[in-house]
Amino acid sequence: SYFALLNVSFSLSFRWLVIAVGLVRAYLAKGSYHSLYYSIEKPLKFFQTGALLEILHCALGIVPSSVVLTAFQVMSRVFLTWAVTHSVKEVQTEDSVLLFVVAWTITEIIRYSFYTFSLLNHLPYLIKWARYTLFIVLYPMGVSGELLTIYAALPFVRQSGLYSISLPNKYNFSFDYYTFLILVMISYIPIFPQLYFHMLHQRRKVLSHTEEHKKSE
Repeated sequence: SYFALLNVSFSLSFRWLVIAVGLVRAYLAKGSYHSLYYSIEKPLKFFQTGALLEILHCALGIVPSSVVLTAFQVMSRVFLTWAVTHSVKEVQTEDSVLLFVVAWTITEIIRYSFYTFSLLNHLPYLIKWARYTLFIVLYPMGVSGELLTIYAALPFVRQSGLYSISLPNKYNFSFDYYTFLILVMISYIPIFPQLYFHMLHQRRKVLSHTEEHKKSE
């Protein structure tokens, strides 16, 4: 129903506001942006894991986003949150972690504010503009933070053998997590440009339509 959609959009926006406030408060208290991850670690893990439901929301039409794009985005973020940042403690003090957390937070606050105001039929142009413009900086910023964090984790993963399975074993199966992380980094090469240019296309379509509508008035 309408109220269910509105409630979902508002609650998703609110949870990222919680993280934003946590970051600002920690920065003001410490007077430094280094190691701010610890101030929002618990809500980030909780909210980002809960974001798996967003894939279902898209599939059911509750949130007007592509199921495929949302699934990729959510799964990659859950992976970064748990399989890299949580699992490799040494990277938690890296500035690159703050880079992707800030990018995610601003992006999601804007995105769900956009959905909420759209449902209320009172969408300010500033929010529409921010939704289809700020990604130009935020998307590369987030991807850079993610890649730099994975890169920083590599030597620790190699040294510890984290999540790796070596032969011989009764299952006759081996897995090298270090190599897997490198493959994950390489996968960004074909995927990132596709998503980025898709958003640029959407920006031209939405904002040019808005400008034409303004002129016609």
